[in-house]
Amino acid sequence: MRHIISISLENQAGALARVANLFSTRGYNIESLNVAPTDVETVSRLTLVTVGPDEVIAQISKQLGKLVDVVSIVDMTGVDHIERELALFKVRAPNEARDRLSALLDEFGGHVLGYDEGHGTLELVGNGPEIDEFMDELGDLGEIETVVRSGAMAMARGAPVLDTHFDD
Repeated sequence: MRHIISISLENQAGALARVANLFSTRGYNIESLNVAPTDVETVSRLTLVTVGPDEVIAQISKQLGKLVDVVSIVDMTGVDHIERELALFKVRAPNEARDRLSALLDEFGGHVLGYDEGHGTLELVGNGPEIDEFMDELGDLGEIETVVRSGAMAMARGAPVLDTHFDD
């Protein structure tokens, strides 16, 4: 099962490496990783996407909770949440495809950032499956030359979700 895990982490050298190491030593891939500062100067928020059985991810989360740099952990998977990702595309599309490209961008809520030297730079914000679908349809209109994705970010809807605490 796909899991989106939100971790508040102290801004310390090696903190991110310790989190990533827990996954790699157990043979689990991190599909996406997004880290950025929060409103608290000493804390960053790390959003991690991985796939694995619920029991294994719960065990890894417990072990993450024991790391000294980890402030809190929330597995967003079971929580009503909003997920977003930013994607930038560099595409070469023939002039006759630009109207269809514009219609596709409108359908998905994307934007053209510019056309330079026959290349279009496009921006799309959405969840992972939406971006995947857009990319599939975009490939039918022109040649995708570059894709840059931010990785998933997630936030609980409504009131803040209480952090997961580990008693073990």
